[in-house]
Amino acid sequence: MNGSIRMLNRTMLLACGPFIGLMAWLLLSQFTVTLSGDAWPAAPAAEGSGAGAAESPAAKLEKGLEQAQQTAAHTGRSIQKQLKLYKQTNEEMANISAAASSLAKRPLAIYDRRITRKLGTPSATIESDKLRAQLFYIKAQNFRAYALKVRLKSDDAMKMALGRDELGGAETTLSAVKRYKAAAGVNAGGFADGGGKRYPLGTTVLNGQYVDGFQPSYKDLFFVGLNGNNKLIGGKFYSKQQLDALKPKFGASFVPMLLKNGARLPIPEKWQNNPRRAPRTVIANYKDDQLLFLVVDGYSEDGSSGATLDEVQTLLQRYGAVDGYNLDGGGSSTLVFNGRVVNHPSDGQLRKVATNFLFFK
Repeated sequence: MNGSIRMLNRTMLLACGPFIGLMAWLLLSQFTVTLSGDAWPAAPAAEGSGAGAAESPAAKLEKGLEQAQQTAAHTGRSIQKQLKLYKQTNEEMANISAAASSLAKRPLAIYDRRITRKLGTPSATIESDKLRAQLFYIKAQNFRAYALKVRLKSDDAMKMALGRDELGGAETTLSAVKRYKAAAGVNAGGFADGGGKRYPLGTTVLNGQYVDGFQPSYKDLFFVGLNGNNKLIGGKFYSKQQLDALKPKFGASFVPMLLKNGARLPIPEKWQNNPRRAPRTVIANYKDDQLLFLVVDGYSEDGSSGATLDEVQTLLQRYGAVDGYNLDGGGSSTLVFNGRVVNHPSDGQLRKVATNFLFFK
């Protein structure tokens, strides 16, 4: 038993001897081993340290927000600059437009002053965003008259009304003015009586529609009215197509025509003496589309007072009118201004008529 143990010890000693000797040599010879830095794994870099350090998501977000704020601030300053430039440009363009508009209106203003000066000084004026209506008193050698110069500024500044708004109806000009709450009014076309009613002569247009159909002109009968552009249209029309082409908004008929393009038209012999002098109502226009109404007083209709049509032509030319048309006269002649009858109707009272021109402020 003891022999076996000794044998085992010798065997273990022989097996471990080389290792023991090696360890002894290492201890005695002070042998050292040096490892390079690459032999060890790199430690993770601290956040934000070093030029080449990787950015975290939070750092990237913060940096992006900062850049966005800078971009927004720059964009805002650019927009403010552009808005200021835009506003400045608009103001300059508005000033240029106003100056151009003023220059464009200057010839019209000069023309208006010239034609107004011929009429004299207005005794009364109605001024609104719809119209300007000026009233003038005229004293001639043989009669007294009144002029109404009207500049229409809107589509609804003037209209024509049937008596009591019905075909065959009749009412005074003052009644029509009050009923429609108009600022002024003038009697319009002629009429014929029948069956207790009073019907307009010839072609009559109201609100763009023919009241009793189109009736071709005959003898000296004409049509006069306004179109959709507030321009005076008139003359003799022998077909509906002729008148339709001018797009009448409203208008009435009577006799005779007095002026065309500033030139006198021949007065038919019948109307020169039947009657020679009488109260008159006339409608005319100017080059700038203003309207001129003349209403002449006369104390009777026997031809002894009032104006002749030749004298009316003289007045129209003197005042610079372009086209002129004689409307219903005699006891029908009526001019209402600011709710008051200005002239002196020859009947001694107001006559009921079939049509009236009305003006609104």
